[in-house]
Amino acid sequence: MRAIVVEKQASPVAPNITLKSDWPDPADPGKGQVTIKTLCSAFNHMDLWVGRGVPGLKLDYPRVSGCDGCGEVLRVGPGVDESWIGKRVIYNAAIVVPDKNRPNDPPASSMCPNYELIGEHHFGAHAEMFSCPVENLAAIADDSDPAQAAAFGLCALTAYSMMVTKANLRPGQSVLITGIGGGVATSALAIAKHMGCPVAVTSRHQWKLDKAIELGADHTILDEGQDWSRDLRGWTNKRGVDMAVDSVGKAAHLNCIKSLARGGAYVTPGCTTGPDATTDLARIFWNQLRILGSTMGTNEEFKEVASLFNCGSLKPVVDQIFSPSDCRKAYERLEAGEQFGKIVVDWR
Repeated sequence: MRAIVVEKQASPVAPNITLKSDWPDPADPGKGQVTIKTLCSAFNHMDLWVGRGVPGLKLDYPRVSGCDGCGEVLRVGPGVDESWIGKRVIYNAAIVVPDKNRPNDPPASSMCPNYELIGEHHFGAHAEMFSCPVENLAAIADDSDPAQAAAFGLCALTAYSMMVTKANLRPGQSVLITGIGGGVATSALAIAKHMGCPVAVTSRHQWKLDKAIELGADHTILDEGQDWSRDLRGWTNKRGVDMAVDSVGKAAHLNCIKSLARGGAYVTPGCTTGPDATTDLARIFWNQLRILGSTMGTNEEFKEVASLFNCGSLKPVVDQIFSPSDCRKAYERLEAGEQFGKIVVDWR
């Protein structure tokens, strides 16, 4: 089969990307597994981590990444209902790894899941076929746009889990989203607007701010390295925002903390400018702020957010669609950070 292959670990990533026409087909699905024929696959920042290398994770190369995709179920393994065959589906890339139970461990009631990723630990959707646990699937309508569907899954799940489940976003609360343009940020904007929340966004690019206004953003800040927290507090009549959704990290963290209202939540799914941020502990304790990290989400959350896609309440932003033969150009666009929304590969 055809597959987009990361030949080796290096930076930049794009020069090491090739389209193979003779990549091995996935093995027959095992118990609880399905084989999916890919219609479209979509990129995430994870594709760059796979290309550059993930600290502490040993990956063998060449390999196929791809944490997002839309396809049709071709085959099912033992224990899987055959009614899945032929269904158009999207999938949650996060596979829960069971914890070891040792006799003296404390209660695990507050423990979060430990995940492995389809597209990182396991070969992913940037190929004509891939394998997935059936419990990670969500069925979508047969006439759903595969490019839209492929662009939806992981980013919408990540935004939904951190904003709604973990940080308990309520309708009408004010939200700040940094670095608008990426898949998680645009998904966060869509979820906030779905819940009737006023939204402020930041970006280093005016054209991305202009696009965000078209999608419903209420306030924009051109981030040129200044302290923009006063701007945010002015927009909220000095109250501060109820939630800051920040995947920028080091370059934006302190401004986010200074922009929060009393009891506000800082939620982060990543840190593209670095993890070693300067914070303000006095503000955190005095204003009783909540600091929440979030990675992906559960299959239950995935089905909830997929329901919002199926009924038309949430729609992802697609930046550009590439053919598999232009896979290196797709990686170049991702690596340059030029996209607004999701980059998609059409395998049809």
